[in-house]
Amino acid sequence: MRPIRELPVATLMSLKDAVAAHVRSGDSVAMEGFTHLIPFAASHEIIRQGIKDLTLIRMTPDLIYDQLIGMGAARKLIFSWGGNPGVGSLHRLRDAVEAGWPGPLELEEHSHAAMANAYEAGAANLPFAVFRGYVGTDLPKVNATIKSVTCPYTGEQLATVPAIRPDVSIIHALKADRRGNVLLEGILGVQKEAVLAARKSIVTVEETVDDFGPRNANTVILPGWTVTAIAAVPGGAFPSYAHGYYKRNNAFYITWDKIARDRETFQAWMTEHVLNKRPEDYAQHGRAA
Repeated sequence: MRPIRELPVATLMSLKDAVAAHVRSGDSVAMEGFTHLIPFAASHEIIRQGIKDLTLIRMTPDLIYDQLIGMGAARKLIFSWGGNPGVGSLHRLRDAVEAGWPGPLELEEHSHAAMANAYEAGAANLPFAVFRGYVGTDLPKVNATIKSVTCPYTGEQLATVPAIRPDVSIIHALKADRRGNVLLEGILGVQKEAVLAARKSIVTVEETVDDFGPRNANTVILPGWTVTAIAAVPGGAFPSYAHGYYKRNNAFYITWDKIARDRETFQAWMTEHVLNKRPEDYAQHGRAA
């Protein structure tokens, strides 16, 4: 009888080492998190390490991608909505598209349904996603990746989009145990699918524990063999929120509108609060591990 092959488990390492080991200039990188558990600390580490020429993938680019784009880390954005939630535009994103500052930005826009299905297809190792959508819309006119197929059973015309298979997916979660398993609770988006679709993944967590203990009904657990690297970064989702750890800083989202409008103000803020910040500084926002 053949021995059962043990699957690799995630490596616990520092955020700085995780990004240095697994993110390269020119990669496609997905950073997901819906309203909460947005991986801000990881994106800031990418900026600090000077990683450039990225294809950024995210269903709802908000402040996290405004910062990356404004710091010149991106060459392309694959997305389904972009804005500062409840406030207005992303001014660094607009500046890149409208004025090419700090560099030109290629856009590939989809619907939410298309992005979610594309992640699902990537997680299933399929070449494309097929779904009902885009009927009567203009997106196919500006996005050449949107195609259609005829159902071989019913003759129905269905929309297709390429599977999303990031080089690296990065998410923030609540807990990781000593075996490399990861726990998420609260409002969830496509974090699970993004990790399963990626060739490599980095998960920052609020804390590492011996046992997850009681779990909510909507708990998602990513087995250790689905994750490449784990970094304990308390507060790593701030200014978004982490369910049961800290609240969303709504005031900052309003303040960001003023910060991001002006190039010099934006650069000064990023220098003080990102380039000169250390991963351990995020702990002031989170509950200590």
